[in-house]
Amino acid sequence: MALPFIVIAVDGGAASGKSSTSRALAARFNLLHVDTGAHYRTVALSLLKRGIDSPEAFEAAENDLLAHLELGTQIDGHEAAMSISGEVPASEAIRNDAVNAVVSRFAAIPAVRKFLFDYQRSQAKVAEENGFAGLIMDGRDIGSVIFPDADLRIFLTADVAARERRRAAEGIGDSIASRDKLDASRKTAPLACPEGATLIDSTFLNLEQVVDKISDMIREKLGQKA
Repeated sequence: MALPFIVIAVDGGAASGKSSTSRALAARFNLLHVDTGAHYRTVALSLLKRGIDSPEAFEAAENDLLAHLELGTQIDGHEAAMSISGEVPASEAIRNDAVNAVVSRFAAIPAVRKFLFDYQRSQAKVAEENGFAGLIMDGRDIGSVIFPDADLRIFLTADVAARERRRAAEGIGDSIASRDKLDASRKTAPLACPEGATLIDSTFLNLEQVVDKISDMIREKLGQKA
């Protein structure tokens, strides 16, 4: 008997392990993984290419800077990447210093979040149509805004020092404390553990331990839905 389709939301601050954990779970349970942080980075890169380097410049622009962005989805294994006009930017391009410096500020713009909302919601249908057993989406407002009705909602956290070490190991130089402050203080969809979500502190847990912990929750949910 086929297992029921499941939607899993994984939220948390920068370098809390959201994407690594979600990728591992996607492979383990045949889920489609969507990293929404990459969505905001991709939009930020597109804006930078058009000379928009701040929210103030975005607000001052005369044209609708987002209207011309045609969004699509390209799937590679268990990974879904957002394309713009049929192209997915290279990972290095959306994770460079210039994007790191502005992505949280661009992500706080209500028009940007509204622009991506329907696209991100549509990924559950993309997952189902492509034969996946479910969708696992990570970000900062998945369990609170995008999929508040997800079957399982997880919020990952870790202390700042641990997350800074992880970022340094990835070769990324953005400030974790600054990202946290920006993400938690924005007016639209601020970073916070959604009511009813399961909080997991990974400061002293390795990736495998976190994945195993959530795997048990997924199996329980699947048993309840069957």
